[in-house]
Amino acid sequence: MTDNTLTPITEQSALEDLCGKLAESDFICVDTEFHRETTYWPELCLVQASAPGVEGLIDPLAEDLDIGPFLDLIAADNRVKVFHAARQDLEIFNRLIGHPPGPIFDTQVAAMALGLGDSISYDNLVQRVLKRQIDKSSQFTDWTRRPLSQKQLVYALGDVTHLRDAYLKMRDELENLGRLCWVREEMADLEDPAKYDTDPANAWQRLKLRKPKKDYAAIVVAVAAWRETLAQELDKPRRRILKDDAIQEIASQKPRSEQDFGQLRAVPNGFIRSKYGQGLAEAVADAIDNPEKYAPELGPRVQNAQIPAGAPELLKVLLKHVSEENDVVPRLIANAADIDRIARGETGDEIAAMTGWRYDMFGRKAQALLNGKLAVSFEGGQVRLFDV
Repeated sequence: MTDNTLTPITEQSALEDLCGKLAESDFICVDTEFHRETTYWPELCLVQASAPGVEGLIDPLAEDLDIGPFLDLIAADNRVKVFHAARQDLEIFNRLIGHPPGPIFDTQVAAMALGLGDSISYDNLVQRVLKRQIDKSSQFTDWTRRPLSQKQLVYALGDVTHLRDAYLKMRDELENLGRLCWVREEMADLEDPAKYDTDPANAWQRLKLRKPKKDYAAIVVAVAAWRETLAQELDKPRRRILKDDAIQEIASQKPRSEQDFGQLRAVPNGFIRSKYGQGLAEAVADAIDNPEKYAPELGPRVQNAQIPAGAPELLKVLLKHVSEENDVVPRLIANAADIDRIARGETGDEIAAMTGWRYDMFGRKAQALLNGKLAVSFEGGQVRLFDV
């Protein structure tokens, strides 16, 4: 890179040199540009990386370039990998290296612990943390085409140079507030290999089982596996094969004949006569005839205790007050399911809001409120809490 002209790395020696410099740091900021609108597997088009004093762009589409040295670098668990909204980037690297590249620091999650917003965008994060403006006009350009323009490259490199500065500032602030451990706890979900599982046998877990019936569940499992297998083989998005609503309708109606399939609203007209229709029909028929082969273990339906009228609303008022008082995004403390369960009187450790720092900040007060030991009032437009 000379004369302020950015050039992606396309030579093996340059890649090894960049990786050597990145390896000197205890953290690496990473971003990717990829294409997946028409494919099942995302196509990696560009990798951006930075660390203190070093940054670079790697072209994974370059002929004869082996990005293995970079993959080895981020696969190692002796340095933090920093991303923003990491989910899709991690899906790519999970496939390339066989596991999520932990330990991870996601600045979008960290922003919640700093009260900067829920699911904050990267440009808003940079504006809030660094007081900088970003030109996002290159965000949705075609990253598969070569050569990439200077405008694209400047935009892409900025994604990790701004990220590096934001990370350092956010990390220090979280550490000063004693909240760095909160973010590390949240990263456990992103670092879980099960989150990136593409085994067709487990594809049904993406869908909601709407009925606690073995024959219905068996068809959902069988058809989801058939769709996932075909989507991977054809490298097409699963929704292009068959939509989720169609799987639910098939499981409910249990079609066997071409006429049966033709009466389904969510299945494309004539699909069952297509070259892939036979596979779908066979999957459905096998599930109908052999439900034990496919149906997951369906535990007894738990009859939830009735939620006392007004309790969730009261808890939401408390949550909003607590989150504002501590400058934390409410969803990081408790989600809607947590609120409902607490309102029912549940207290188990499986409720995140009833454990650790969340319990100290909110859960204990929530219990006191429901037990009549804490009251809420409004004074001058502000929420006030007082012991009873």
